[in-house]
Amino acid sequence: MTQPASVSDWRERAKKRLPHMMFEYIDGGAYAETTLRRNVEAIERIALRQRILTDVSKLQLSTELFGQKLAMPLLLAPVGMAGLYARRGEVQAARAAQAAGLPFCLSTVSICSIEEVRAGTTEPIWFQLYMIKDRGYMEALLQRAKAAGTKVLIFTVDLPVAGARYRDVRSGLSGVLSPLDKLKRGINGAMHPHWMWNVFLNGRPQSFGNLVDAMPNAKGTNDFAMWIGKNFDSSVSWEDFAWVRERWDGPIIIKGILDAEDAKRAAEVGADGIVVSNHGGRQLDGVPAAIEALPPIMRVVGDRMTVLMDGGVRSGLDVLKALALGAKGVLIGRAWAYALGGGGEAGVRAMLLTMQRELEVAMALTGCTDVRTAGEHLLVRDR
Repeated sequence: MTQPASVSDWRERAKKRLPHMMFEYIDGGAYAETTLRRNVEAIERIALRQRILTDVSKLQLSTELFGQKLAMPLLLAPVGMAGLYARRGEVQAARAAQAAGLPFCLSTVSICSIEEVRAGTTEPIWFQLYMIKDRGYMEALLQRAKAAGTKVLIFTVDLPVAGARYRDVRSGLSGVLSPLDKLKRGINGAMHPHWMWNVFLNGRPQSFGNLVDAMPNAKGTNDFAMWIGKNFDSSVSWEDFAWVRERWDGPIIIKGILDAEDAKRAAEVGADGIVVSNHGGRQLDGVPAAIEALPPIMRVVGDRMTVLMDGGVRSGLDVLKALALGAKGVLIGRAWAYALGGGGEAGVRAMLLTMQRELEVAMALTGCTDVRTAGEHLLVRDR
């Protein structure tokens, strides 16, 4: 089979290799998925300036974020349940990121625990935190992250309640299943023998490693969805950031900011960075694309903190566009999830190498020799 090239190619590979409900979980968004589409379309509308006769024989892709050197300004975003896309999937993805010289951020709702992922790598990973009502458990989870050597914490704040993800309901990933629904789901899994053998049979345990002690009676994704509804804390406020700050002495990045006023408040309360994000279009549908929200946030925040962005990034060209609009780095989620589902660790490595080459080409043809100098001068502006 021909090796996938672009992220869209990896998407098609994942669609074939994964059971329907797992692919739909990666691929879907909230409501009518307007924002999901807008994330991609808004980036596509941005035009780069092609420049000529500039010496681009030497390109500087590396940068530094929060004291860590990155081979390029790209990070693997936290993605839930990645251990169901490939055998011990979070470990595979973390190894691929490490091989590429990039940070990997582990989701709170990962299949593999932070201890397992750390044991499978030689460098510390980043950790993403959701708040649940049991503050004692949250404090213990932060201590586990510290014990694993984690230096950077991403505090995700845009999920006080789960968005209406209708694809998950239709696929049977969430909601109440009838016996017929369960039978159909089982048959669909059996129709994907590679996944059945590598993940379902040989990729156990398939519990949520970071939360297993908090949800001992959960037996599957449907139980987990109900557990989230009962235990994720919808009362989270700015005071809770102070609670986390008191218990974490490293950099804290607030993820899920889409409004300039919230970005300003994040700077005022002492966040070290933010991720401009609409949760990949999986929460509130009809909001701006992340790339559209970036410029007004940069005008308010400026250099007061490190601003990152995610949402709709599918290529190295997209990375350069985000940098040109002020982001210091870009997170990718679906891109690596597709590659993991379509090819495991090797797939993620290949996808990251492609994105690096795309970024190099985009830099060379815009006359940008150093990612740290990327700015609006790389973009075509309406005259």
